[in-house]
Amino acid sequence: MKPNRSILSVPGQIGKMHLKALQSNADVVMLDLEDSVPVDLKHTARDTIIQSIGSHDWSSKTLSVRVNSVDTPYAYKEIVEIVEACGEKIDTIVLPKVNHAGDVHFVCRLLDGIEIAQAFSRPILLEVCIETALGLSNIHSIVNSSRRIKSLVFGIADYTASVGARLVSISGHGEHEEEIYPGHRWHFPLSTMIMAAKAHGLLAIDAPYGNFQDPAGLRKAAAMTCAIGCDGKWAIHPSQVDPINEVFTPSREDIERAAQILAAAHSAQISGVGAIAVDGRMVDQATIRLAKKLWDHACHLNLIPQVDPEV
Repeated sequence: MKPNRSILSVPGQIGKMHLKALQSNADVVMLDLEDSVPVDLKHTARDTIIQSIGSHDWSSKTLSVRVNSVDTPYAYKEIVEIVEACGEKIDTIVLPKVNHAGDVHFVCRLLDGIEIAQAFSRPILLEVCIETALGLSNIHSIVNSSRRIKSLVFGIADYTASVGARLVSISGHGEHEEEIYPGHRWHFPLSTMIMAAKAHGLLAIDAPYGNFQDPAGLRKAAAMTCAIGCDGKWAIHPSQVDPINEVFTPSREDIERAAQILAAAHSAQISGVGAIAVDGRMVDQATIRLAKKLWDHACHLNLIPQVDPEV
């Protein structure tokens, strides 16, 4: 699997932005048909996305297409037209506002038929957006609904509206939260989504940060969600990509700490010692598993050789 730290959302109707996104440092480029596309440009956006996908080499990126929600008159046409035209190049379909397992079943059946008819060499995966109280309450049936699901994504603005919470910024995407609520205002729904994702071996992705002129706020928001288990974060502007990548990339200090723990565990295993100590601190099996996970992630990002430290 390619890295999935930064997901850059690009309006589907603006073709020149697609090429810029392809040339950016974003791990994932998401060509959008939903919120960033006016109703009267939905068809234009479909055609533009088909042209962009067919005209460029996307192999260096994970390529996603966000369709409209399945309760609109747009989603089924977007899936059929775009996947039939260029589905072999698409890695994932992003499904917004998923409320029921049936929403996922509907899209999976469409994809099943298209993939059989087109004889695709690989299946298209799904990224499911949890953006409502209903979606969160049904999260366990949703996450069990298909093996196509790759990740769960938190939709902060729509979730805010869904539960009737207070709007505290122009964008509605994560700004000024600490001014009205101690701690992380969306800790419960986000942690619930993360738990469901990780229980099924899926990625957990955080919502975008709305103020693209506030890099400090972006870093803070990304660091908080990284700390509780998110694997990446959406970006709405190219300037947000590098800070997001930095936050979700293990630091040299993190890697060295993990190597130290794994080396100590390896030595203890050889000598037959049960408990181990590192720098005067006891280290148990849970800590070793955390160190191994971080080490594997660093290997995945090509930050270190893909071998276990033994010294």
